[in-house]
Amino acid sequence: MLAAIGRVERVVTVAAFAVLIAVVFADVVSRELVGRGLHWAMQAGVYANYVVVLFGLGIASASDAHLRPRFADRWLPARFEPWLARLPDAGMALFCVGFAIVAVDVVAVTRDLGDRSAALGNLIWPLQALLPVVFALAAIRHALYARWPGLRPEPSAATAEGAP
Repeated sequence: MLAAIGRVERVVTVAAFAVLIAVVFADVVSRELVGRGLHWAMQAGVYANYVVVLFGLGIASASDAHLRPRFADRWLPARFEPWLARLPDAGMALFCVGFAIVAVDVVAVTRDLGDRSAALGNLIWPLQALLPVVFALAAIRHALYARWPGLRPEPSAATAEGAP
């Protein structure tokens, strides 16, 4: 399940990044050839970047590359380690469930109001609908890590040592 979620996140992120590159390139070419950029390029680039960032969070989490304060990792005795290994992931899973619920409400309100992008005139709720999806995927991932800590990726040498 984690491998499938990770594959989907990577494919979506790479596709969105490719769209971002193509849109920026097309805008630059248009500026150079006809002296004007594409009026939709900036907004389309923002949308593509939004998708990259949202799904990139899952990729970072799956590779233990997300930001996590580690300064207090050794404050408690080693006998608490089995529970302390689960606690951050359980907390993150609950946090993500909460944000997924809030995001569903935000998307529903935006849909009901018919909010549209000022630049392109498109409905914005379909892109906003990615928020609860991404938070739900993160909640699943961290709930699985909390239940079965062996599924959690090993921290890289840089993150284990506290390097930026």
